[in-house]
Amino acid sequence: MNKYERQSRFPAESQTLPDDIAEELNRLPSEVLDIPDAPSLAPPAPLNPDEVRTIVISLMLTMFLAALDQTIVATALPTIGRQFHDVTNLSWVITAYLLASTAVAPVFGTLSDIYGRRAMIITSLSLFVVGSVLCAVAPNMTILILARGLQGLGGGGIMPVVQTVISDVVSPRERGRYQAYFSSVWLVGGIAGPVIGGVFAEHLHWSMIFWINLPLTAAALVLLLPNMKKIPVFHRKRKVDWLGGVLLMASAVVFMLVLTWGGSRYSWLSPTITAMVGASIALAGGFIWHARRADEPFLPLPLLSGSVAPFALTAGGCALGAMTGLTVQLPLYYESVYHLTASEAGLALIPLAAVSTCGAAIAGRTMARAKHYKRVAVIGTSWAALCALGLTLTTLPLWALLTLMAAFALGLGTTFPVCVVSLQNSVARPQVGTITGAMNFFRSLMSSFMVAAFAAILLLALGADLPLAGEHHVAGGVPAISTEDMRHAFRYVFGAATALMTIAALCLLAMEERPLAGPTQAPVEMAE
Repeated sequence: MNKYERQSRFPAESQTLPDDIAEELNRLPSEVLDIPDAPSLAPPAPLNPDEVRTIVISLMLTMFLAALDQTIVATALPTIGRQFHDVTNLSWVITAYLLASTAVAPVFGTLSDIYGRRAMIITSLSLFVVGSVLCAVAPNMTILILARGLQGLGGGGIMPVVQTVISDVVSPRERGRYQAYFSSVWLVGGIAGPVIGGVFAEHLHWSMIFWINLPLTAAALVLLLPNMKKIPVFHRKRKVDWLGGVLLMASAVVFMLVLTWGGSRYSWLSPTITAMVGASIALAGGFIWHARRADEPFLPLPLLSGSVAPFALTAGGCALGAMTGLTVQLPLYYESVYHLTASEAGLALIPLAAVSTCGAAIAGRTMARAKHYKRVAVIGTSWAALCALGLTLTTLPLWALLTLMAAFALGLGTTFPVCVVSLQNSVARPQVGTITGAMNFFRSLMSSFMVAAFAAILLLALGADLPLAGEHHVAGGVPAISTEDMRHAFRYVFGAATALMTIAALCLLAMEERPLAGPTQAPVEMAE
């Protein structure tokens, strides 16, 4: 007899409670108490396939806005500089957006757990639209840069809130496949942005790159808002830890400025950079000190510990850092070693961007079927590390290098769906937005850091004051560095990518593989 079986030999209906216990039970209140913070006792009705499809399409359109605005401005910068007679501050048109969007990612993620997804998606899109209008009508460079910062506040909120909404409407097992769809949105935005921006700047007016956001935003809201009421509610109202949020954002902004200015405007060992590094560390330390003492901190530190979060955050950050660092520096390699033009070097980046999306799709579909879903990412990151090692050890013709780069991207792409879903699956429902915002925050920081690190590796290897990160063709072509020297220097860059993917593979191996809820085969298919 186990402890759950009845211990008495008499039937239940023949037994009576003692009088004192029966009287006590009769005195207990029988009404249902209304607790506003308590979740619903009954699970929400599931969304039908058409509703899921409509929500996903509207979210893809919403995310396309953020993806497009990170690249569409680049090709219009020369035209903008000529109109405002200001070339020295052009880089801030992009930097202001990146600084703002990186800093607010954890803010919107946490606020979506407090005030709900609907409120935060409307807020982020409203900030994005207002910023877009101000950019379009900006009378000078200063107003344009400030407006881009405002636009970045909205754009930075789009990514974590969209990913959080997906977690609300799709089960963890199905979620990886949808993450692959959103990876394709970033691919399309990254490729289409420079093309659209160039066409608008050359044939229409540069302000059209901002006006186009208005109809796209309106279409996204028309599709999304009618269905938001059907999305299950998991947020919980609580006090907002504004001090913790400000400390975290301030630390991130100062750190991003260090990576932006270090080695270009100021020497890495200059007093200015040293002081900024110290300020960033002090602000981060203040945030940690405050988070440990606050009753409900802005970003609970225990959320970032455990057997899943630190490994998934590190693996995803390393993969995105390797991809971003290579994307920024490879055009210089293609132009110097293979003598491609700037446009041809841009086309040569497509295997890295496009095939990584294929890797994400493979991982997403595998997660919908396999019990041990992280194996596809472990194999993928290990394969990417081997491909990067091959680039480090051998000198290849262009076709072979592009093939190996595509193989590298295929393995790298498997990391993203597994890390995103594992993170969201490791926390309670009311904390999904917080962990998603933190993930986007750390990934952005890692990407910026690796761009600076890859540039520093090249400068050390070449021993020259070489303009990098797309600046090499502005002053009349690639600097006079021999092909062999450039090949040798980039071996260290590929070596850094090898190290990053090795770390990612080890983290995925160490990460706990928790069971995913949901059907083993996803029933909802995207429309062709």
